[in-house]
Amino acid sequence: MTAQQPFLWYNYLAPKYWPSWLGLGAMRIAVILPYRIQLMFGFSIGHLFYLLGKYRRKVVQTNIQLCFPELSAQQQEQLVKKHFHSVGMGLIEIAMNWWGQADQLKKLVTIKNYHYIEEALKRGQGIIVLGAHYTTVELSARFITLDNKFAASYQSMRNPIFDHYTMQARYRNFDQVFARDEIRQTFRYIKQANVVWIAADQDTGIDNSEFVPFFGQLAATQTVASRMAKITKAAIIPYYSRRLKGTQGYVMEFFPPLENFPGNSLKEDAVRTNQILEEFIRQAPEQYLWTHRRFKTRPEGEAKLYSKKPRRVNRNKSTQK
Repeated sequence: MTAQQPFLWYNYLAPKYWPSWLGLGAMRIAVILPYRIQLMFGFSIGHLFYLLGKYRRKVVQTNIQLCFPELSAQQQEQLVKKHFHSVGMGLIEIAMNWWGQADQLKKLVTIKNYHYIEEALKRGQGIIVLGAHYTTVELSARFITLDNKFAASYQSMRNPIFDHYTMQARYRNFDQVFARDEIRQTFRYIKQANVVWIAADQDTGIDNSEFVPFFGQLAATQTVASRMAKITKAAIIPYYSRRLKGTQGYVMEFFPPLENFPGNSLKEDAVRTNQILEEFIRQAPEQYLWTHRRFKTRPEGEAKLYSKKPRRVNRNKSTQK
């Protein structure tokens, strides 16, 4: 496990970081508000993202059109709006993860079928909890660790301020935190009959991926779950988290360990995990992270599906001609 690096806040006082600090302050204030107000606040933030985030809105529209062709154009756009509202709520839920009180969070969640985890551990078997990037992902990670020992992998964020607070929460809540390149340490931890949570549903390129269907579209799909299970002999236990309507809170549900996994091939396993993920997503499609360019990597000869990402403005460069 990589040690957390010191955070020198005074290195991030330049004007380009002010929006991050303001956002962080708003998130900190949101945590002390009643849950109903928190959700309303997140809904409003998400609607603002929908109105102002032209590029990401186009990404979501493309994904929804590809994955839900059975919907009318009007229904697709309604789903796009609902997704941004869910993203805004997810931002508030990140704050709840960072600063929320454990006793208050426990009142919000119902955890189903945790016995699948307990039974595998009693057998002395390591476990890989197979998650995905739902908009509730950060808060569900906190729910999982309230009374249980889990580890997680991580990838650094571009924003150093938010990266620090995300990592601070993970080091505080998880038993172990592994960088994605700490493969041996992760395998050793699983083989000691421990639990590691992974979400391997995003497009990271063709390396260690297979092109298999995802909502009827070929998508570069990571094969990390198969490779980890083969080496560690771990049980693969899928789970799903969902935000319920109104102020009902959240449900997290675990499912039976996958049988005959890994199977005969990495491609076969990737098809299987995508099918499981699709079944979960369809229960609340607005709560999956459609802002991600899921179909960015294309099979050879196929056209790109997304417009070119806008270039980031380097504010440190001189504006002189």
